[in-house]
Amino acid sequence: MTMTAVAVLLVAAMMAVAWAGDNNHVYNPCSDTTVERSDGFSFGIAFASRDSFFSNKTQLSPCDSRLSLSSNNAQLSLFRPKVDEISLLTINTSSFFPVGSSSFVIAVMDSYGGYMVAFAGRKYAARSLPAFVANGTYTVTSFTLVLEFKKGRLQNLYWKRDGCTSCSKNSKFVCLNNQDCAIKITECKNRGGSVDCSLGIQLAFSGTDKHETVLNTWYEVEKLRQYSLVGLYSNLKDSLNNYI
Repeated sequence: MTMTAVAVLLVAAMMAVAWAGDNNHVYNPCSDTTVERSDGFSFGIAFASRDSFFSNKTQLSPCDSRLSLSSNNAQLSLFRPKVDEISLLTINTSSFFPVGSSSFVIAVMDSYGGYMVAFAGRKYAARSLPAFVANGTYTVTSFTLVLEFKKGRLQNLYWKRDGCTSCSKNSKFVCLNNQDCAIKITECKNRGGSVDCSLGIQLAFSGTDKHETVLNTWYEVEKLRQYSLVGLYSNLKDSLNNYI
């Protein structure tokens, strides 16, 4: 299935679960829109090799057909969080594989190229820099993504790093390039280890909505950075699995 086909199916699913109070009726992440607080906002994350996101040494949005990501074995995940609410995004690995026991981390490393780019918009296209996810030795499991708006229109998406302070006291993690906490893939459960290497992305908003109301969740995430939202999610997931 191509990236385009996957995107169409996921956008249709988003439309089916739209919530009350959501006044943004643009569901395609490759379309332009303006939003207010509590609206839903659709954006995507593409997984591919780092070079796949560039054309003539210029990084383009995954919405740009010149990249031909589908022919480069890229994979796509779409999200629709509420504007100015703290969210923890996780990847549903079953949508990437015909066999449920396969590992998303291993696939990113072996098949998709090891990097991810967050994106939204077309005329006002915004995209993050490529972020390293995994290679043959290490995987990064926790990220913070900030969506920056001006008068309700997305201006930028960027990965916020903490300089490895969140993993400095955990012997199972190493610091890559003085910015990312990574773990050896041999420590992951699917490689015989004991660590859940699921990918988690803390999401925050900054700037102003279309009514020029200030978006505050980035400041709240900054306060919570002493804690691990991914760790909290893992505890919650384990509790739910035990309950089920």
